[in-house]
Amino acid sequence: MYKLLLCWRYLRTRYIALASIISVTLGVATMIVVNSVMAGFSHEMQTRIHGILSDVVVESYSLEGFYDPARHMRRIEQVAGQHIVGMTATVTVPAMLSFEYGGQWVTRPVQLIGIDETTYSAAGDYSRYLQHPENRRQMSFELKESGYLTRDPNAGLEAAERPQLKEAGWRLRRRKAELQKIWQPPTANVGDRDNPEPTQPTPLTSPSVENPPSGRLAEFTDGTAADTGESLQGAGETVDPFARRPSKGRKFDPAVDQHTGLVLGIGLASYRMADGEERFLVVPGDDVKLTFPTAGTPPRAIDDSFTVVDLYECKMSEYDSSFVFVPIEKLQQLRGMIEPQTGTAFVTSIQIKLKDDSQGPLVRDKLRAAFPPQVYGIHTWRDKQGPLLAAVQMETAILNVLLFLIIAVAGFGILAIFFMIVVEKTRDIGILKSLGASGGGIMGIFVGYGLSLGIVGSGAGLVLGLLMVVYINELADALAVVTGHEVFDPSIYYFFQIPTSTDPLTVALIVSGALAIAVMASILPARRAARMQPVEALRYE
Repeated sequence: MYKLLLCWRYLRTRYIALASIISVTLGVATMIVVNSVMAGFSHEMQTRIHGILSDVVVESYSLEGFYDPARHMRRIEQVAGQHIVGMTATVTVPAMLSFEYGGQWVTRPVQLIGIDETTYSAAGDYSRYLQHPENRRQMSFELKESGYLTRDPNAGLEAAERPQLKEAGWRLRRRKAELQKIWQPPTANVGDRDNPEPTQPTPLTSPSVENPPSGRLAEFTDGTAADTGESLQGAGETVDPFARRPSKGRKFDPAVDQHTGLVLGIGLASYRMADGEERFLVVPGDDVKLTFPTAGTPPRAIDDSFTVVDLYECKMSEYDSSFVFVPIEKLQQLRGMIEPQTGTAFVTSIQIKLKDDSQGPLVRDKLRAAFPPQVYGIHTWRDKQGPLLAAVQMETAILNVLLFLIIAVAGFGILAIFFMIVVEKTRDIGILKSLGASGGGIMGIFVGYGLSLGIVGSGAGLVLGLLMVVYINELADALAVVTGHEVFDPSIYYFFQIPTSTDPLTVALIVSGALAIAVMASILPARRAARMQPVEALRYE
């Protein structure tokens, strides 16, 4: 009992112990916060990567793809059908996206993905990242009248308003078509003077409402266009480099017709201002051009017009700024990936959704044994993003090692303080020993004192760390106000809030480690006190 009383007395009256308690508290709190934030980032990143990548992917090494996806799916079903929920075929090729903005053509490299609108969402979380509620329920490449979400549905109430999406859809498309007729009245086709025919309207793009083009676009009836910038009949008109000869029959009317639907990554369609406001270059209802290679050898570059019907936003900048989705049948037709005699198509990959994604390695190994490895690449979604996931895990491990040194420094502080206490309390130790206290009892006093410091410090650190995790976004906002600089920039991380995820096991290990360091730091001073002889301790008293 006397050991507990002495430990409590020392803990209450010695302010030097406060330094050790604060060191342990800050070390524990810092490790809890850092691990929670890193786990939150890792969880969000994996969720968004997994949202676009299926559990297992069977893909071709060539852009020409492999023949008859239905037969491949039947074979996959035979090999691992008990693990599979759904499958879908896709075609993925590099492409160039072009659209008009401010009277100029903007061209960007993209990853063009042909998907089946009825089955693609079942193989992943693709639909949850679309911006129209109907498409989130069932994907369609038909342009909607209106109703596009003006706030990111995956960002909560903190998401900024997007006023440009309020009028997106057919409503905006019809209004732009009317304005375009006013700015660009139909003119005779230059190459067909005997049978004049109106030229095809220029593709509709967002800036055309505010910034009408400086000149009209013209095209020759044989399908060739004049050089850009050359004047036509002295009118100073420029030529649309993508203009096509109108198809026979009813003329294409953008007020009532749309091109093949396209879903555009929001990073390609918008940019952020310095104040965080999001500006859109292209919105649903606008027309764009895609240029991509055919499946032949050697491949040829072809292009076609598409109408943006929705925007894709998963908050992974790598995907949002490069992915473009179109109907797989249209992409196969344009690339020549359909066998003319049989009508059987080629695809570049088959996406597989599993009942339990933890079975991915098992299914992958089964499929690798069933398909020749020199023709097919078979990977889980973790395999395809292995370097990125490994880098995050390595970063977390290194941070834990570095931050644990903070608690180790606190341990050395406890060691130094205890040696000072032993020297200072030499007379008291001699009196206790002369009264019959054993060496183990004296050692227990100092070990118990170290354990008490560890319990108080780690307990306070636990509470402080959890509170900081809960209110970390409010703390970031407060720091931004104090320092004048934004601590967490959503335009860099593509998260509107700092994501956190607290693992009880990790917290328990941190607290246990802090307690262990505090106890071990007290052992050497305790042994020295236990070995002290009463005569030596009281000789000069």
